[in-house]
Amino acid sequence: LPVNCLAASFGLPEEAGLDQQDGLARTGAVAYTVRAIQEAAQLGARAVYLVPGTDASAAALRRYAAVLGPLSQRAQDHSMSLSLEHFPGLALPTVEATRAFVDEVDHPNLKVLVDIGHAQIEGITPAAAIEIAGDRLGYVHLNDNDGEGDLHLALLDGVLTQKCLVNALQAIDRVGYDGPVSLELHPELTDPTVGLEKSLQVVRAALG
Repeated sequence: LPVNCLAASFGLPEEAGLDQQDGLARTGAVAYTVRAIQEAAQLGARAVYLVPGTDASAAALRRYAAVLGPLSQRAQDHSMSLSLEHFPGLALPTVEATRAFVDEVDHPNLKVLVDIGHAQIEGITPAAAIEIAGDRLGYVHLNDNDGEGDLHLALLDGVLTQKCLVNALQAIDRVGYDGPVSLELHPELTDPTVGLEKSLQVVRAALG
């Protein structure tokens, strides 16, 4: 299978962070992310993404914004988009907050990654999340949950319905996104392979 996307902040050392007040920690996080972007390019990926930090203070978000412009440009230089994932419980917990932050950074290559499971936890429909991201949509994670926990279940094993999925896929088309989407299931499901196969069939049925 081709590699479409890589999580550039995955495995980032605990003491490092793109929003850290400590300059050395922040510099280390930037270097780590740059290496991840380079590795993604070598693998032929079309996109990389970041998960926000835990500090939602204005100062931390300013520090985060300051490094995202150069990192977005670095990804663009490798013909990849850079996206931020909205993540409940972290500094950018909603799609709306993430979109607003991306607009504030104002780099054309900085996008929003929409996770439809996170949208369900937020209390909005996956289609609404896609519409909020709009022309800034950079990647999509498909998974399901109970509306409370980030469970990454197979599609339709939680609160997601077939109609909601169809609406989300139609919204993706409406906002003009033509890139890949991914099934992001928890590796500790009873049988992740079965879950992936089922979810793929669900997506194909939703696409008609």
